[in-house]
Amino acid sequence: MEGPWSVLALLLLCSGAQAQSIVCGQAPLNTKTRIVGGEAATAGAWPWQVSLQRSGQHFCGGSLISKDYVLTAAHCFSSSSTSGLTVVLGEDKLFTFSFNQVSRSVSEIINHPNYNSDTNENDMSLLKLSSEVGFTDYIQPVCLTAANTVPADGSDVWVTGWGSLQSGGSVTDQLQEVMVPVVTQGVCESSYSSQNIDITNNMLCAGQGGKDSCQGDSGGPLVYKINGSWVQAGVVSFGIGCALSSFPGVYAKVSRYTTWISGHTAGSSAGFMDAAGNLSSLALQLVPQMTLLLWLLAAALYLRQ
Repeated sequence: MEGPWSVLALLLLCSGAQAQSIVCGQAPLNTKTRIVGGEAATAGAWPWQVSLQRSGQHFCGGSLISKDYVLTAAHCFSSSSTSGLTVVLGEDKLFTFSFNQVSRSVSEIINHPNYNSDTNENDMSLLKLSSEVGFTDYIQPVCLTAANTVPADGSDVWVTGWGSLQSGGSVTDQLQEVMVPVVTQGVCESSYSSQNIDITNNMLCAGQGGKDSCQGDSGGPLVYKINGSWVQAGVVSFGIGCALSSFPGVYAKVSRYTTWISGHTAGSSAGFMDAAGNLSSLALQLVPQMTLLLWLLAAALYLRQ
């Protein structure tokens, strides 16, 4: 095979490899089938969890969604300055160095253009890492819920972070994990309406008395399992107090932002999973078009010979 056909074969092989490279939601070191709230997480149990730090101080959580992007909350950033901002991956203890952890600076903060700090609407942000990270048992990307995909009301979901263990407390050294039920939209709206706070369709509520996210968990992931893969359905956004029975935690609903996320992470292989366990990404969606273009290019080269 010579000339344009050898070029075509190579390019088609590369495009096929890109399609097969979409892997997410795997946690080889997470052996738990049930988590009963407020426990310390073991090393590598949640390999997409990251710590956002300035000058070595943790201030928010986030989740790795591809080799070079992190998903977090817009309210974590008062400006677009990346000065002193570091993302730490692969760690479970904030104050103890681990050979499993790596750090990256941030080249860009991308807050959702319609984020409203008064209402917490569209509390989504993407961080572009300064360089790609390699995947290990301790560093893996999480899948994201596809459009119109949400965990069922009353089903169990998991929240992780280094946030305080009580309202007003300080961050913890050890990564914490808690299992909480999804709260219906109607119940959540009714709870927060007493405080004149709107719960919109872009928000997801979860929690129960004694089990919740808290200060320092902001930006971190709410995840659940679909067909054996961990999928992120929410980003820790806001609440009233912590773990109060009357006020569940409120999360930005990931499935409402698939187009926005894809638009900024094109080519990074972020994966979106639907309720049936079907995985897709912008990269996968483009493979048929790429293949056609490559065939047309090869044909044009052949005709010019």
